[in-house]
Amino acid sequence: MAEEVKLLKSWYSPFYLRVDWALKMKGVEYDSIEEDLYNKSPLLLQSNPVYKKIPVLIHKGKSISESLVILEYVDETWKQNPLLPEDPYERARARFWAKFNEDRLLPSIKSLLGKQGKEVEEASVEAGENLKFLEEELKGKKFFGGEKIGLLDLALGWLVNLIPVLEEIIGVKLIDKQKFPLLSAWMEEFAEAPIIKESWPPHDKLLTKFRAIRELSLAAAQHK
Repeated sequence: MAEEVKLLKSWYSPFYLRVDWALKMKGVEYDSIEEDLYNKSPLLLQSNPVYKKIPVLIHKGKSISESLVILEYVDETWKQNPLLPEDPYERARARFWAKFNEDRLLPSIKSLLGKQGKEVEEASVEAGENLKFLEEELKGKKFFGGEKIGLLDLALGWLVNLIPVLEEIIGVKLIDKQKFPLLSAWMEEFAEAPIIKESWPPHDKLLTKFRAIRELSLAAAQHK
C-alpha cells in the first residue's frame, strides 16, 4: 500500500497533519515526501498546478489536492473507521463547521500574526467570537464527531498545537478553561489520542518557524 499512496507535505503545516491523521486512523501506510515551499518541486507543481500548495495525496498515480477534499477522498476510499457520521444531517453539520473553520475561524486567528499592539487586541475579539461557536457545538459531546474522533476534529486539530504557539508569540490568551471549558477539554482529549499524539511537530521548532512567519507578515504590512 505504501507504494501506491504518497503524501506531499511540509512538517509544520496543519493541513498536512489532517491527512496524516486520517490515513493513520484508516491504517493506510504511505510514503511521505517533504516539500520546500520556497523551492517547490516539479512533482508538487505537476500534482497541484492550480494552487501549487501542499498537502497533495497521490493514490495510484492520481493526485488529490486541498486537505478537506483529501479527507473525504480518504474516507470514501478506505471504509474502515469512518470519519463522517452515517446520518445525512450530521454529515452536513460536520461539513458546515469544517467550512466555517476554513472561511472564518482560521483566517481570524491567522491574521493575528500580522498585527501588533491594539490591533492584536481588536483582532483577538473577532477570533474569540468565532471560538464561541465551537464551544457551543461541543455541548454534550466528547469530540466534535461525538464519542470518537471524526473529520471535524481532524479539521480543527490545528487549534491544539498552534494556539499555544500563537499565544506565546503575540502575548494574548485566546483559549482558557474559564471562558472555553468544553473547547479546552476537547483540546486536551484530542492531543492525547495515541494516533494524534505521535504526529505533533516539536513545539520549540514551531515557535521558531511561526516567529519567522510573523516577521514576514509584519514587514509586508509595513510596505502596504
